[in-house]
Amino acid sequence: MKSIPLLVLVVGIYNAMAFASSGSMDGIIWSTQLGSGTSWGLSTNDLIISLAVILLYVEILKSTRSGMATVLDHMLSLALFVACLLEFLFVKQVGTSTFFIIILITLLDVVAGFTITISTSTRDINVNGGDGVNIS
Repeated sequence: MKSIPLLVLVVGIYNAMAFASSGSMDGIIWSTQLGSGTSWGLSTNDLIISLAVILLYVEILKSTRSGMATVLDHMLSLALFVACLLEFLFVKQVGTSTFFIIILITLLDVVAGFTITISTSTRDINVNGGDGVNIS
């Protein structure tokens, strides 16, 4: 269960809302008055992107683990990115800027995950100038 990318939740929520509603998700669902006098509003799209960014942070933290679960997590994250990209290109309901940003977040998850895993794995192996390999 810990190998499943959390960003699949964001993609699922967005898909459910995009296919269930015939209208736009740009409508303001909450607003407040700032100290500057400006009214600031939050839309459904804003909430979904905010959730995606928070879950991206958790996914990056998960990348610091080592083991087969991490490799499986990276492969599933890559599959999620490819699925989102194909969906964006071929499904009318998700051809929006918000879903494009979600795709960028899934791409960042893939790239950061592999980068972090590779950089932490090189620290796990210590090569001593021809004397052999010590695994720490």
